[in-house]
Amino acid sequence: MQGLSPRRVVPNERRTIDWNSFDAILIGGGDDIDVELYDGIPTPNVRIDPARDRLELDAIEKFLKNGRPIFGVCRGSQMINVALGGTLHEDMYEAHQTAPRMRTVLARKQVHLTQGCLLRAVFGQEIITVNSLHNQAVDCLGQDLIVAARDTHSIVQGVERKHLNDQFLVGVQWHPEFLFYRSSHRRLFRAFASAARGEEILPCEAENLENDQLEA
Repeated sequence: MQGLSPRRVVPNERRTIDWNSFDAILIGGGDDIDVELYDGIPTPNVRIDPARDRLELDAIEKFLKNGRPIFGVCRGSQMINVALGGTLHEDMYEAHQTAPRMRTVLARKQVHLTQGCLLRAVFGQEIITVNSLHNQAVDCLGQDLIVAARDTHSIVQGVERKHLNDQFLVGVQWHPEFLFYRSSHRRLFRAFASAARGEEILPCEAENLENDQLEA
């Protein structure tokens, strides 16, 4: 992302990392989140990473306190929800049995963006197409979060803080980094970069354009 210098943090740095030295944090995808963190029911043969869970919970707690930007991708979006007291569907296909099983890095899933949300402003359109690489999904929302995006089967695909003027706090269930060839998804990273630099996030003035024009 232009103008930013990324630094990767790993779980063994948890007790020594100085979160105040970061302007923003991006929490990416990975293993499922331990159900014990949200009183869920364990599922056999699910890979979890408790050390990473603790690291990310620490990070979110610190960034919530200092008001700096937080951006979650897939697992990262789920972790934001759990950190704020929300719960997850351990298996989204059990909770949404009419949803087709889809696992692809390609943009094959339609998602509806909520009017008035930051995601809608960033993309400049109501409907986008995204990829799908997740098993878990948001169930009950965490405190001060709203649903910013759902797919056609009502599975939550995006969450935001209710009052974004307070802090950039956004999570998306898909992987926009695999859709870098689409200008609309690059705008999402530019919005995060602007927030990290303390700049105003300018909405896309493209609400009335056709979807395929935006997704080229």
